[in-house]
Amino acid sequence: MSLGRSRIIKEIESWRPFGEALRADDRELYRQMMQRCCEYLPSMEVNAEPFPNDSLFMGLIFLQHRMIEQLTDKVEKLERKGR
Repeated sequence: MSLGRSRIIKEIESWRPFGEALRADDRELYRQMMQRCCEYLPSMEVNAEPFPNDSLFMGLIFLQHRMIEQLTDKVEKLERKGR
C-alpha cells in the first residue's frame, strides 16, 4: 500500500466518530458515501501529500457531482418523454 493511500485510509478512519454520532439512517448513508468514495482511492492518492483530507474532500465532491449529473440526465430524459 502506498503512503498516499494509507494516509487517505487513516483520514477516512479519523472521521469514523462523526459517522457513529449520526442518527441510524444517516449512519448508513454516511457509510455508503465513504465506501463509494473509496472507489476513487487511486486518483485520490495522487494528491494525498501532505494533506490527505484535501484528497478525501475532492473525492467526495466528485462523487456528489457525478450523482448530480446522472440525476440531471434522468430528469431531462423524463421531461423529453413527457412532451
